[in-house]
Amino acid sequence: MVGRTALGSKIDSREAWLVTVAALAIASTCMGAPLVCTVAMKHVAADLGGYRSIPSAALSLAMLGTGIGGLAMGLLAERFGVRTVIMFGATMVCAGLMLSAGGQAWQLYLGHGLLIGLLGNAAVHAPLYVYVARWFEARRGTAVALIASGQYLAGSLWPPIFERVVATYGWRQCMVGFGLFIVAVVLPLAMLFLRRPPELVESEPGVGGAAGAGTVLGLPPNLVFAMLAVASFLCCVPMAIPTAHLIAYCGDIGITATKGAAMVSVLLVTAFFSRQLWGWISDRIGGLKTLLVGSAAQVAAMTCFLLTQDEAGLFAVAAAFGLGFSGLVPAYMLAIRQLFPAREASWRIPALLLMAMAGMAAGSWSAGVIYDYAGYYAPAFASGIGSNLLNLGIVATLVLLWRRMSARAVVQHAT
Repeated sequence: MVGRTALGSKIDSREAWLVTVAALAIASTCMGAPLVCTVAMKHVAADLGGYRSIPSAALSLAMLGTGIGGLAMGLLAERFGVRTVIMFGATMVCAGLMLSAGGQAWQLYLGHGLLIGLLGNAAVHAPLYVYVARWFEARRGTAVALIASGQYLAGSLWPPIFERVVATYGWRQCMVGFGLFIVAVVLPLAMLFLRRPPELVESEPGVGGAAGAGTVLGLPPNLVFAMLAVASFLCCVPMAIPTAHLIAYCGDIGITATKGAAMVSVLLVTAFFSRQLWGWISDRIGGLKTLLVGSAAQVAAMTCFLLTQDEAGLFAVAAAFGLGFSGLVPAYMLAIRQLFPAREASWRIPALLLMAMAGMAAGSWSAGVIYDYAGYYAPAFASGIGSNLLNLGIVATLVLLWRRMSARAVVQHAT
């Protein structure tokens, strides 16, 4: 009983934030691996016959592998501990970069899809969400937003560095060097800071949430979960297009790769800091309402990409896009914890992340295919806008159901 109380006292503690910062450092390092291919897309394509669909497909396989592998890695982390699983994942990411540096299309596909994605970042991404969420209760939205910022911190930190390394030494050497860096950084951090989390405390779902075999928002629980999963796929299709193709797009319209990398950094720095704001907001208005506002902001910014080819304008749009989309993924995680029992988080969160990563994979790959067919990026951005509008419709429906259930709860309480 004393041990259980001691573990419970760690929730929302200073130690919890220390663990979260270490987890953020691990995530931002491992998630930098696919960005070598993003930054060097034109160089990689030039070495493989000029087809951008090849590096785009490799990036998509990495995203898809991260999502699919997360289902198994979440369960393995429950059994063997998050420290062991993440150390394994970092080693696989390193191996994937080494294999991809071979320069053949099959090596890129296998290195990114199997090693970086399915066995590598899958062991980092989903397990860290579940792990960090267990350290918090009152500030869970803020903490999840922080750990979810690892991808954006990686995107703001690494592209300018990769661009210089690729220009000086080549993209293959960049992959090898960064793979060794990942192992040297992540393994010690995991050993030192990834401690046993507090005991799982079963919290009651909020208004409209499930209770045992009940309903969620007045509907069967798995139907609501399916709606959230489809919505996450649809919102992540447009989310991936600028982050994967903005540097190549800048090159097509006469803007240097250095400035293109700087735009990606601006986008992701803005996303990193604004995600903390979104976390604070979601702690107050809930996950579903945060999704609605964030989805509307994202589609507005995506539309602006079609309206300017000016350098200053693209910097401004990149910042606006980072502001808009950054709150979406953590809001899905918070909605899951608010609507469903805590004991189901170990499979519902990885499953939702699978759909999100599949959406990012589809967005990155389809934009490359559309570009190869059309010869310019406008149709690819337009397809992202259409996907975003479908997402907005699903989320608006869920918010309306939430409001209806809230109104009923107020009436029942009054009577």
